[in-house]
Amino acid sequence: MKLYYSPLSTFSHKAMLAFHEKGVAFTPELVDLGSQDARAAYEKINPTGKVPFLLMDNGWHVPESTSIIEYLEEEFPNTPRLIPATGAGTARQVRFMDRMADLYFNEPIIELLLQRIGLRAQDSARADRARNYVQMAYGFWNTRLATQPWLCGSAFTMADCAAIPALFYAQIVAPFAGHPNVAAYWQRAQERPSYKRIRAEFEPIWNARMAQQRVA
Repeated sequence: MKLYYSPLSTFSHKAMLAFHEKGVAFTPELVDLGSQDARAAYEKINPTGKVPFLLMDNGWHVPESTSIIEYLEEEFPNTPRLIPATGAGTARQVRFMDRMADLYFNEPIIELLLQRIGLRAQDSARADRARNYVQMAYGFWNTRLATQPWLCGSAFTMADCAAIPALFYAQIVAPFAGHPNVAAYWQRAQERPSYKRIRAEFEPIWNARMAQQRVA
């Protein structure tokens, strides 16, 4: 199976975290979203042009990071669980935290980042709304993480796959130093072998692009 991804995409990182945590093999297919030709070619495969996108060998399509993780949970039940199969309400909590991370943290962080680096028009109202969402997430997470290592308890789950990728960019646009438990969470995340693999690929690319931007 092929996973179409962008190396700087937080949602791509989310799906790849799940693959690495579960130890499921896949063929990575890098999509250069900055190239019009590459984007046009990719839209013939996935008309939305969004990443990540999973293409199975039998032609089955699985778009969106959460759907991909849900698919992996069903198809590879004997691998480490990212959505608990037991425990009253536990799976529901993980799914709730996953959606919160996507909508009220990941997307606001990307809004702030794209405005900061000039890839999205400056919009103070959108930026203020994004900052409010981010601070709401920090406050909520800081309380939860005071008594547990991961967002939904002692086990690493889909919620962590959703939250961790955007923390890299959050350091730039919405530092979390005032939330010590979130800062400690970020430190633990960086030691996770699954995330180390992802960061080893994308961080040099990010640094190179930022260096080019400074020169320009």
